[in-house]
Amino acid sequence: MANGTFGGTIELDVRNSTPDWPSFLDPKAPPGAPNVLVILYDDTGQAAWSPYGGRIDMPTLDRLARNGLTYSQWHTTAVCSPTRSCFLTGRNHHQNGFGTIAESAAGFPGYAGHIPPENATMATVLRDAGWSTLWVGKNHNVPVDAFDIAANRRHWPLGLGYDRFYGFIGGETNQWFPELIEDNHYVSQPSTPEQGYHFSKDIVDKSIAFIQDSRQSRADKPWYLWLCPGANHAPHHAPQEYIDKYKGRFDDGYDAYRPWVLARMIEKGILPAGTELTEINPMTAGTFMEGDSVRPWDTLSADERRLFSRMAEVYAALSEYTDVQVGRLIDYLEESGQLENTLILYCADNGASGEGSPNGSVNENRFFNGYPDDIASNLAMIDKLGSPDTYNHYPTGWAVAFSTPYRMFKRYAGYAGGTCDPLVIHWPKGIQAKGEVRHQYHHCTDIVPTILECCGVAMPEVVHGVKQSPLPGVSMRYSFDGADLATRKQTQYYEMISTRGIWHEGWKAATEHGPMINKGNFEQDRWQLFHTDVDRSEARDLAAEHPDKVAELSALWLEEARKYDVLPLNDYGVQGFHALEYKVAPPEDGRYTYYPGTTEVPEASAARTLGTSFRIIADVDVAAGTQGVIVSQGSRFGGYSLFVADGQLQFVYNFLGIAPEQVLSAAVPAAGRHLVGVSFDKHSVSENNEALGRMTLYIDDQAVASGDFRTQTGHYSLAGEGLAVGYDSGDPVTKRYPASSAFSGGRIHKVTYDIADDGYVDLERRLAAALARD
Repeated sequence: MANGTFGGTIELDVRNSTPDWPSFLDPKAPPGAPNVLVILYDDTGQAAWSPYGGRIDMPTLDRLARNGLTYSQWHTTAVCSPTRSCFLTGRNHHQNGFGTIAESAAGFPGYAGHIPPENATMATVLRDAGWSTLWVGKNHNVPVDAFDIAANRRHWPLGLGYDRFYGFIGGETNQWFPELIEDNHYVSQPSTPEQGYHFSKDIVDKSIAFIQDSRQSRADKPWYLWLCPGANHAPHHAPQEYIDKYKGRFDDGYDAYRPWVLARMIEKGILPAGTELTEINPMTAGTFMEGDSVRPWDTLSADERRLFSRMAEVYAALSEYTDVQVGRLIDYLEESGQLENTLILYCADNGASGEGSPNGSVNENRFFNGYPDDIASNLAMIDKLGSPDTYNHYPTGWAVAFSTPYRMFKRYAGYAGGTCDPLVIHWPKGIQAKGEVRHQYHHCTDIVPTILECCGVAMPEVVHGVKQSPLPGVSMRYSFDGADLATRKQTQYYEMISTRGIWHEGWKAATEHGPMINKGNFEQDRWQLFHTDVDRSEARDLAAEHPDKVAELSALWLEEARKYDVLPLNDYGVQGFHALEYKVAPPEDGRYTYYPGTTEVPEASAARTLGTSFRIIADVDVAAGTQGVIVSQGSRFGGYSLFVADGQLQFVYNFLGIAPEQVLSAAVPAAGRHLVGVSFDKHSVSENNEALGRMTLYIDDQAVASGDFRTQTGHYSLAGEGLAVGYDSGDPVTKRYPASSAFSGGRIHKVTYDIADDGYVDLERRLAAALARD
């Protein structure tokens, strides 16, 4: 029974029996319990946003900060999936199996991407205590082996305690063409960019609708909503009017921005007077990837400065546009009388992102394929930045600037540039102080204890029959009206992609070992030491002066690492990560079969055509009016498609969106049933991680066109843009399609992929023989 043991009586005759409805009904939340709204942005350092002194206007966040509290020393894990897992369960990210992002999961307890049952989610606890639980926007905590439609749904939002979900699964999405899921199934976006669609607007519309659905039937039931925009993760897509608003605002460059914003942060009381600025390239040569370095502004050409300034303008536009959309939700709460007793936490999941390389990028997918960005191709798209034609990301210089005054940025867990993030808390009914700054040291593991205390709900010892692990965090509620109280946090370890550190009672130790440098030898790492109580920017390394403190903290880090499943450390490069990533086990014969009218297949579960030879054969009926996509995967920023258009059977391989597209074509065969497809025979892999080889287009057993192609070795997309039969999902691979990409005027029976060693003609003959038996 839902709410206790049966309290009625049961006799032979119902006339003599007493019912007990309350024992079957869901429990109710404590009287006066608040609603909870958590707004979690991506990839944003403290120095970006206006409440912290930054140049990006955040009118909604400003409004909440004026009437709430701004936290100056709140920290994350330095990367999105791991931080979000802490928001889900209140446990450390390695405890949750999220020592890295979902897409880079590896088969170790701290890295497999599977939250264990002893770490029940806060949504489960709140739902069992009487809250409606809602999740809208980004979901980066489904294990990569469970992305596909046939997967067990226990790790999807509804399986994690949420009543409703609307958004996307994975690390990022195209803001103009998102890969949308509602509850447990894929759905189409409600409109197009030409009709005014943008993901940030869509998810706020859905958030309001979800709350209204809950309120109209159970007006006294509080709700918990986790609102996760795609902003500010790449791609930075924003309406043109917001981009235009920022024209010229970043023309002085990232080097000049840092001292300017530091002064503003001190003026606003975020940082103490005397806080020092760290170096723009603070790490010793050889301890970090060259792609994480910053090109000083005064070494750039005029065109490069113009390009980099524009990239910052587009990023700012995405951030403010999303904040304005969130403002519509806040307005609704105020108009409906719910704002007073809604606990709002508005924050970001890690520091500003350095994934744009020193040159910036018009296609962030290059980073995930280990392919270098270049200025020439970026400059060619400067007027398209923020539009559907780009998948853009600013250069590393802005990552350092938006993470001022700290060292480095996202992925660097040992330094505050990766972990020290904005957090504003607003709750008129529960917080008397207004417009104040709080300096207590805290971490994202402290969010769940804070929310539970504010809601008057204790973390159960047993959830659905499973004994629970203790919450390692502490509630921050004491700080709401306790500005001068010392922090109740004592220790917090950090680790991300082998970058590591530990904070303990005002001191911080960190290793000078960057992510993805593929060197190992962790026992030889040099530990740095910072006294963060007096050196908030971690500018002064005191390791030589306090060797005993270094030894104490490094030993404490190892103790915490063993306790929380942090080991083994992994500093592999892109290709090493790809080798460890989950990939669906191929069939014994290396063949996969796909059918029309089905949901797209996520990359991790699809036949792997990245960095290998492959064959694709489609069994199709062709007629006079046949056109459209036979099979596709990826988007204009990386992918391939076999389709019919203009009387031609065409195969396009779009290598990371770099023009020109690689194309093979031939006249459509005569009406009837045919086997059509391609064969790629890989010869080598270049120093830029391109798989080089010969692509051949076939109709039946005849080669009708061929050419030298380069194919991708990493990912077609970090999330979404899966393998689809009979259509192109999301953003199209090419503009060569007819008006509609959907296949029509014929019939697709099936599509077969072969990643074994068989030649195309051998496979074609076996399939033809099978057809003859049908």
